[in-house]
Amino acid sequence: RCKESIFVSLSLFAAQRCRMNEDTGADYLTPWQLFECVDGGGVGVVESSRCSTCTEGSVVTSFNWPWQTHAVLKGSSLQKVDSSMADGHLSYFLGVIGMTGLTALLGVREKGHVVKGANQTMVVSGAAGACGSIAGQIGKLDGCVRVVGICGTEEKCRALVEDLGFSAAINYYYEDIPKRLKECCPDGIDVYFDNVGGVISDAVIAQMNNGSHVILCGQISQYNKDVPYPPPLSEETQKALQIKNITRERFMVLSYMSKADAALCELSRHVKSDAFCSMMKGGNIGKQIIKISE
Repeated sequence: RCKESIFVSLSLFAAQRCRMNEDTGADYLTPWQLFECVDGGGVGVVESSRCSTCTEGSVVTSFNWPWQTHAVLKGSSLQKVDSSMADGHLSYFLGVIGMTGLTALLGVREKGHVVKGANQTMVVSGAAGACGSIAGQIGKLDGCVRVVGICGTEEKCRALVEDLGFSAAINYYYEDIPKRLKECCPDGIDVYFDNVGGVISDAVIAQMNNGSHVILCGQISQYNKDVPYPPPLSEETQKALQIKNITRERFMVLSYMSKADAALCELSRHVKSDAFCSMMKGGNIGKQIIKISE
């Protein structure tokens, strides 16, 4: 066992809402029990250890950090990380160089079918969140000529365009989404990175091209509802998928972990070369972090 790991940062993510339900709707997520310490993604430093693979001073990460300053954890649940991959910013291992970054990059690569030179347009919902902000940048790097983000404040819209290189951003609180999609995506939509579901996704899918692709990453708007995952679609949206031969496949990053090491190295290179601007802008633009200790 690795003993008394000092936690540097803990991760907040939407799927934790599902762990508040008796049935999480996902095999890989277990519900939290009453009186149990909340846990989630975390990164920290081993203070003392009886484990040969995680020695004292090692920087480690895990999906199951308890939300407390010190804990005794099994060495088998921890993964050593190289702090130089993040230029010493250990919290990046919870965001762009961690599971969030892997979900964005592998989601786009495995389900998006982006082709350089194909004049493709990508739309990202939840675009100012941890995963969406990275997914849009990957789409641009991989060859999309337009990347349009949908988010909920003017500040986030400005950050997407001015800081993260999105072509345009739509504020779903105040703007007419179907109208703005037509303006921002004059050639239709080829790839949709779906983080939210609901009426926003209905509006996007209605404007997708024949043979386009939905990357079904999350359905945040539905997590408070008593519905299965993925949630059922409206009859009109389901008909649009069928008529236009649009793929909409659930993406689970855990199914692609054989590609994780190479993907993390690529994400590290992007961070170091400033292809990604600041991931930690505050106000949940990028990955939101809970700082416990230095």
